[in-house]
Formats: sequence, C-alpha cells, structure tokens
Amino acid sequence: MPLNIPSNLPAVEILKKENIFVKDAKEASEQDIRPLKIIILNLMPIKITTETDLIRLLSNSPLQIEIDFMQIKSHTPKNTPIEHMMAFYKTFDSLRDQKYDGMIITGAPVENMEFEEVNYWGEIQEIFDWSKTHVTSTLFICWAAQAGLYHFYGIPKYKLDKKMFGTFEHTVLAPKNPIFRGFDDVFYVPHSRHSEVRREDIEKCDKLKIMSESKDAGVYMVLAKNGRQLFITGHSEYSSNTLHEEYIRDLNKGLPIDMPKNYYKDDNPNNKPIVRWRSHANLLFSNWLNYFVYQKTPYDIRKIR
Repeated sequence: MPLNIPSNLPAVEILKKENIFVKDAKEASEQDIRPLKIIILNLMPIKITTETDLIRLLSNSPLQIEIDFMQIKSHTPKNTPIEHMMAFYKTFDSLRDQKYDGMIITGAPVENMEFEEVNYWGEIQEIFDWSKTHVTSTLFICWAAQAGLYHFYGIPKYKLDKKMFGTFEHTVLAPKNPIFRGFDDVFYVPHSRHSEVRREDIEKCDKLKIMSESKDAGVYMVLAKNGRQLFITGHSEYSSNTLHEEYIRDLNKGLPIDMPKNYYKDDNPNNKPIVRWRSHANLLFSNWLNYFVYQKTPYDIRKIR
C-alpha cells in the first residue's frame, strides 16, 4: 500500500528492510487519487514499536493511505523521546475539526485501574464521542476495546486472577461477514491483558454482536453500528517477539508472570516463538480497510456524519 507518512518516521526504514512496500509523503503525492485518511490514537507506552506494527499491517493493500498520529494532551509518555512526539504526533485539539475515513485506538497499560481513575479518561471520552461523527469506522484494540464498550454501551470489565498471556485459538461466529473474508475456521491471536469483558453482558445489548471468541481467551471481536465500531480484545498487530519482550520485562521486574501460552516452540522460552497469527492479522486489517472503510466512506470526506 502507498502509505503517505513522513519519510523520517522510524517505521519507514524498519519496514523497508523487511521488503514491505511503503511510500513516503513525497512519492504518494505523485499519485492522482484521494488517499484514505486514517488517524491512529497511540496509547501504548513504546510508541515507535506500535507505529511499526500497525503500519506493517496497513501496508498490505493497494489503497493509498494518509496517516496521522494523535496523542493524549493530558498524559506525557515516559518511554518515547519527546522529540519523536513533537515531530510526529498531534493533539486532539489540533485535529478535532478534521474528518477521517478510519481510526485505530490502541491498548494502554492501565487495565488494573477503573476507567474513571485513568487521568486522561475525560479526554478519551471526548475523543470517543468525536469519532462517532468524524470517522467512518473505528477499530478499538485491547484496553481501548474495553473502554469503548464501557463508554458507549455500559459493558463492564472484570479483573482476571492472572494475566491472559499467550497465543490462543479462536473461532469465527459470523462467517459471512466480510471482516472474515479469507479466514480459516480457526485462527490464532496474541493476548496480553489483566481484564476481560464477558459474553453474558454483551448479549444483553441488542446493539452489539459478538463476531469471534476463544474458549480460553473469551470474547475477541464485537461489532457495532454495522461496522462503524469494531472492538478487538487481543493484539493481532503484535510482531513475533512482542510477547517475549513483555515476558522478559516482567520477569526482570520481579512481577508474577507465567510463560506465554502456545507461544514458544516446545513451550521452551529458550526457543524462538512460533508465529501463528500473521496471516489472520493481515486479513483482519485489509478486510477492515476494504469493507468497512474504503467501501463505506464518502468520496467527499466532509460528508462523513
């Protein structure tokens, strides 16, 4: 996919080394088409890693995309250089008059807190409400999925006894929905979270539909507003080593953490991970872009309502 992104964004060089096709802003401007405008609200602590993971997946399509990165004004990230934030990120205040074909809101390391205890909860609520009228389709990931389900539909989250951590088998519940075009009957998704939403709460809301779940990891995908909101509880965007890095990080901090399930070859952390989710992740993002963004958004972006 021709991605219209700053040529000096760290993800560009990383992905070019992987032979992934990425156009920078100068090259993209030479194509005489209207690009899809995607806004990414990146709440993850190591932002450069998340940028790379998401751009890697968004690049798997012939559509041209123009990407903006949004940051929370009321929170200063500790794990990303301030120079990077100033160069590539904008606040909601500077973007609130813009309209976007698609939006991605990432997870955040605040799952053990009640939503109202998060210091940027008020700003997140404002952005969530803004997305209903300024974005054609929004993809909520992990904590953002839980927060969106709670904010819009009153779905509670529950703390888990131990971290849901590993790569888990999932099934498709709505095989005719285009989000699953090309999916196998069973597919894998990485999860890394301390809380969950439950099927029985979601089923009480007739505005929501559970699209996929796992017997081990629970609800995975929930659809609302005919695809204008898609809630994903796992981390399909994770690269091969992300769970390993989280595991080593927690071990080094002395935190209680089990080895990620179904992840290392022979369940031995000295072996390389077995990547089981890459094809599903590429299909998920390309189907979302094609069927819920590109085919639903108006040509005149100002007409998004």
